[in-house]
Amino acid sequence: MKNIQHFLETQAFGVCTKVGEKLGFATSSIRLYFIYLSFLTFGSPLLVYLVLAFWLNVRKHLRRERSTVWDI
Repeated sequence: MKNIQHFLETQAFGVCTKVGEKLGFATSSIRLYFIYLSFLTFGSPLLVYLVLAFWLNVRKHLRRERSTVWDI
C-alpha cells in the first residue's frame, strides 16, 4: 500500500502535499477536506485543483536552470 501511495504522490500533481507543507497541515486531512468539499459542491474544487496543479508545474519549469548557447 505504501508503494501505491508513494507512486501516486510522485506521479500526481502534488497540490495537496504542497498546500499542506505551506500551511503546516497534514496532507491526509487536506485530501479528505478536498474530497468532502468536492462532493458537497458538485466538483467545483476540481477546477481549483487543476489550476493549482498547472501553476505548480509552470513554476517548476520556470525555476529550472537553462543552459544557453553562450554557456558552452
